[in-house]
Amino acid sequence: MTRHFAAEFVFPAHPDKLADAIADAIVDRATRRDPRAHVAVEVGLHRDLVFVTGVLAGDGAAEIPVEDIVRATFASAGFGPPGSGPPCRPDPGNLRIHTDLIRSELTPRQRTARGRACDQSVVTGYATDIPETNFLPVEHWLANRLGRRLARLWREAPDLRLGPDGKLLVVLEEGSGSLAPPRFRLRRLSCCVEQRERGNPVALQRRVRLALQEEMERLQRGFPRLSAELPESVRVNAAGDFSRGGPYGDNGLSGKKLVVDAYGPRAPIGGGALSGKDLYQVDRAGALHARRVAKHLARHLPTPDGEPDPPREVLVSMCWMPGDRAGRLVSARDPRSGHAIRIFGPGGAFSDRTLDASGDHWTGIADLVEVARHGHFTDPALPWEAPAPPASAADALPRAS
Repeated sequence: MTRHFAAEFVFPAHPDKLADAIADAIVDRATRRDPRAHVAVEVGLHRDLVFVTGVLAGDGAAEIPVEDIVRATFASAGFGPPGSGPPCRPDPGNLRIHTDLIRSELTPRQRTARGRACDQSVVTGYATDIPETNFLPVEHWLANRLGRRLARLWREAPDLRLGPDGKLLVVLEEGSGSLAPPRFRLRRLSCCVEQRERGNPVALQRRVRLALQEEMERLQRGFPRLSAELPESVRVNAAGDFSRGGPYGDNGLSGKKLVVDAYGPRAPIGGGALSGKDLYQVDRAGALHARRVAKHLARHLPTPDGEPDPPREVLVSMCWMPGDRAGRLVSARDPRSGHAIRIFGPGGAFSDRTLDASGDHWTGIADLVEVARHGHFTDPALPWEAPAPPASAADALPRAS
């Protein structure tokens, strides 16, 4: 049987990802100052205009230099005068930044209440049983890795007159048979890479193909079931001129790339935006808890008897009600067959799904700006991606039914 899946990745200087990174830079600064800070911010931008709205509550909230954070995030994404090559607009020093933030300290009662849900949310968690891709859908993992590689070209090749913005889309073929495990092949690839006036598009095409081929070969060494072969046609800037990127090419808004942030279009998403929210809030914390449950189940699914099967998948649904301390596990199932995955033990107690667990254990130990730019689930070194130790052997044992 052959199946095809599509997935995309957008570069860190894409206006939506730039907005996400600004929102998370504010979360990062506030929660490193006060680990129990309440942060819920959204960011919108267009050309040299930036709007930051929301809530900042915690120790020293009034002193957080939001404008400095915005300018620094623009600069680290590649905007402003570079060391070589053309300047990338807008210049961070000339941004017009408007804020409408509710800033306050936390009362003792509010600080204690951080361990309880202040809102409702429905979240999903997803995992495959493929450790080489960090248990992610192969197409989503591949788009992320190839996109990260191309996003570095503007720094590596100043002669091409590139800007930092861009995006990539892949179509992956998954084939399987009775005599071999599934094999994955890249069937289509399209990318848009910002290139300034007087840049050489032919040289860009060659450099993109070379970078992709090198990356495919590197990935194939760690994941032998992935073919390193590129499609015959690699489309680069197929829509024509792409000389104006970032917020001068399009407006940006935090929370718009939810599918890219999650698992690609193969899996449904729930809840709301992840970036811009601290790790006690149910949209973000709930999504991370659901991912841990799904990933744990995928790691411990019993090996099927007989011939090799296509990769198995786990889809977990959880919900949070106002006042809840822990997420409620609604269901765990194989999305291909629809079969439920039964978990022995009291609702699958192998993972602490409380807001105190996510807020207390994960705050301040990850670079949230890099998470916003590159994904919440793509790096196995992130704290919430680490295997969850089971409370007991019985709690850890799932069984398909």
